[in-house]
Amino acid sequence: MNLIAWMIVACEIGFWVAILAGMTARYVFNKKRLGLFFLALTPVIDAALLIVTASDLINGAVATQAHAIAAIYLGVSVAFGKSMIHWADERFLYYVKRQGSKPQRKTGYAHARHSMKGSLQHVLAYLIGGSFLAGLIYYIGDNARTEALQQMLKLWTLILGIDLLISASYFIWPKPEKAKKTE
Repeated sequence: MNLIAWMIVACEIGFWVAILAGMTARYVFNKKRLGLFFLALTPVIDAALLIVTASDLINGAVATQAHAIAAIYLGVSVAFGKSMIHWADERFLYYVKRQGSKPQRKTGYAHARHSMKGSLQHVLAYLIGGSFLAGLIYYIGDNARTEALQQMLKLWTLILGIDLLISASYFIWPKPEKAKKTE
């Protein structure tokens, strides 16, 4: 595995460590400011990955799938970061602190709206990460060195289209509620 691949792994681990440390500081030790500090580290982790990836390519490396995934990671982290933190916050409160209500699975049109919101976040992630990929492709200006970036951008475009179609389908065929078990 190359440096960029290891950096992606380190950033993903760092992201979740920062979130868990933030939740623990906030809810276990009741240190709200310390918790906010840890949660605020997540964009710093993204910036580190961005700098390492861009530097590697600008210094002459041939782009790999790891470089492309770094751009996707950046877009996803920025677009979904707040909702991922909210998701973790909700579950931490319920499952660890035993406070609040159990997170409920959405069905029907609530599920369709939630899915479409996620798809729109995916569009935002695509715009951020795709812009980074396109900027690197343009800046490097060598198709042989950026082929992996171009291929990943094409694949991501296809995946985004499928995601939008699936979310739209939930408005036509809403997700039904599960039947209640009788005991």
